Amino acid sequence: MSTAPRPTAAPRLDVDEQLRSAKILVCCGSGGVGKTTTAAALALRAAENGRRTVVLTIDPARRLAQSMGLTELDNTPRAVVGVDTSKGGSLDAMMLDMKRTFDEIVVTHAEPSKAESILANPFYQALSSSFAGTQEYMAMEKLGQLQATGDYDLVVVDTPPTRSALDFLDAPQRLTTFLDGRMIKILLAPAKASGKAYLKVVSAGFNVFTGVLTKIIGASVLQDVSQFVAALETMFGGFRERAQATYDLLKAPGTAFVVVAAPERDALREAAYFVERLAEEQMPLAGLVVNRVHRSSVELSAERSLAAAEQLDDTALASAVLRLHADRVRLAAREQRLEERFTSAHPGVPVVEVAAQPGDVHDLAGLRAVGADLAGGFAAARPA
Repeated sequence: MSTAPRPTAAPRLDVDEQLRSAKILVCCGSGGVGKTTTAAALALRAAENGRRTVVLTIDPARRLAQSMGLTELDNTPRAVVGVDTSKGGSLDAMMLDMKRTFDEIVVTHAEPSKAESILANPFYQALSSSFAGTQEYMAMEKLGQLQATGDYDLVVVDTPPTRSALDFLDAPQRLTTFLDGRMIKILLAPAKASGKAYLKVVSAGFNVFTGVLTKIIGASVLQDVSQFVAALETMFGGFRERAQATYDLLKAPGTAFVVVAAPERDALREAAYFVERLAEEQMPLAGLVVNRVHRSSVELSAERSLAAAEQLDDTALASAVLRLHADRVRLAAREQRLEERFTSAHPGVPVVEVAAQPGDVHDLAGLRAVGADLAGGFAAARPA
């Protein structure tokens, strides 16, 4: 009678080594898996181990600010109080303001008169806060700005909680494609036809902006768009160059991607897709963090726990404890099977598990505990 081979343990993700060597850590994955908490815990651990660190979040729920004792986060890095700086490190935190970042780019790279015209343009005001991919692109713009200052040894990025990995990785390329597209040539060309005919031509090549255009009502729509594109034309080269520089930065030595997932089928499926896409793009993958894992330190199977509970029905408390233990063992076993599927499909990806916390992480002490678990965690697919 043949038996299935026991799963081989995945290589362990050495978090402390990544925190020592990386210049940029990008935490990515689907929403709701503890990505923001993981990014904050990594940043805090790096800072308290002597690195000048900044963590950039795109999480609108402001959980990062709360966990770091800050009343608010904005587009400017703010020092986190309570960090142990005895080893020479420091920690700043900030939350991306998409429109403000776009405004800063305009002010920095356009002539004053044109910058004023762009910022006042109704189409720009809608574009800077509504265009698909703007948030992801502006996150990368801000990453490039932070890295270029030289003020930090490590930049930790908490990426947008997008359901599709393509949104994040394609953002720079999407903007470059837009800037090089036929649509721009149409908008820059003088109107040689009647208003209705011109509108028809523009609409045919402008489907990508449908969501934005519906927010701009009135006969001046085309004029606003044309004026915006004409004013922005001198900046196109800079956008293209920075988009390519950002993409190159993501692939450069010193950058590492950390994929975060929960031990659930959908989250691990998303993580697998992200890992595969990073490999296709030749992006440097550090490994996978499996967050909120349930563990059992008691060597008592679910079956034996239930059998003992039945024998102790007259002892309500003991029976309830045994049944609770049985449920936890079953949950842990189910999570382990899901992880084993991932590690079997991606045997070379380093993995580390982080235990489920008893409550929400809302302060530096909680982040330290998560960071310690990240550094001292163990590989997935442990042999039975």
